[in-house]
Amino acid sequence: MKQKKLYQLLLIFICLLVSSGCAYVRHAVPENLVGQAAVVGMSDIRYYIDKPVSFSMMRQSLLNSFKEEGKSEYLVDGIKSYPVLIIGGGVSNSAYGIGLLNGWLEKDSRPVFKIVTGYSSGAIIAVATFSGKEYEDRLAQLFTSISTKDFVRQNNIFGILFGNALNSSALFAKKIDDIMDEKFIAKIAQEHRKGRRLYVGTTDLDAQEYVIWDMGALACKGGLDSVKMFRKIILASCSFPAMLPPVYFQVEAGGKRYDEMHADGGVVGGIFYIYQLMEDTGSTEQSFRIDSERFKTRLYVLNCCYMSPHSKQIENNLTAIISRLIESNGSSKMSGDTFTLYAFAKEKGWDYNLAYIPDDFKPNQKEMFDKQEMQRLFKRGYDDAAVGYKWHKAPPGLVENIK
Repeated sequence: MKQKKLYQLLLIFICLLVSSGCAYVRHAVPENLVGQAAVVGMSDIRYYIDKPVSFSMMRQSLLNSFKEEGKSEYLVDGIKSYPVLIIGGGVSNSAYGIGLLNGWLEKDSRPVFKIVTGYSSGAIIAVATFSGKEYEDRLAQLFTSISTKDFVRQNNIFGILFGNALNSSALFAKKIDDIMDEKFIAKIAQEHRKGRRLYVGTTDLDAQEYVIWDMGALACKGGLDSVKMFRKIILASCSFPAMLPPVYFQVEAGGKRYDEMHADGGVVGGIFYIYQLMEDTGSTEQSFRIDSERFKTRLYVLNCCYMSPHSKQIENNLTAIISRLIESNGSSKMSGDTFTLYAFAKEKGWDYNLAYIPDDFKPNQKEMFDKQEMQRLFKRGYDDAAVGYKWHKAPPGLVENIK
């Protein structure tokens, strides 16, 4: 009897090995076609920064946005003043950024941003901020009410050994679906047609390249396919390798179909990529006859993380260690990107503004998504904005030049 059970267990184990090896056969984009591949049926919704043809399409979309905006939009004392919001990721620490934006809106002093962009958890905040208060409130409710068990479900031992991540993304995908319905996508499209732009970043793991998705252009396509693709991009942008599985996109190149493996935008890219979109302001001025003296950019950078190291004891298990890796990787990358953005903004004469979790807020996180800690972070962000957040005019360590 015992021998029979042993054979049964062995058979099950062999079946799992075989099925895991055959679960998904990749048809990755050939190296010589990277950057030429287009999402099936949606060739104009995403761009590779270093691919000239792709990037020129994105630049044209941005130029068109100036044509689409109202003549009185962004006009302050006779000058076109364009507020741009860039949001970095922070996993559960994003509750601070959500609170800050929520409090800023309630204070009735927050501008309507011309461009909003984000990656990782910053992508979720970006799309909510772009679409308006109703969805920001829903996001605030989500980030102050969930715990780890509501967000991720750990795979079993076979899933971990023979799969592609520690956890399943099914619960997280369901949260995205609940917020980003057809009404939500329609609102994004409405704002896009007003001349506003919403961009989200993912990482093409095969190509090791940062990909920018034009979420407004996608929303304008309408229909169920647009909704599904929108949700899929957000899931990919938040899927840090090993913690959550990558997301696959079906693409076409050279007359054939392939798949691309995408993950968290913070793996290879960062918040500073937005400067490449707006680098050629001269062409914008020439195309739309904007007097450079009557055109300026107000840049707001929201880092949902600490900008200096903070100590905490890490449990001796893989999940805790990878969570700390994500946090450390994100903070390090955003610090570097923040300095890059600052240097670019100063060169262009932009008004630079930076926000991040204050050093005097001591973390007390007991799990990946600690509900009480996220409520505390949200309240701190909200309170900071309610009293009038003092935006930093330079990254930490540099002398702030307040004009």
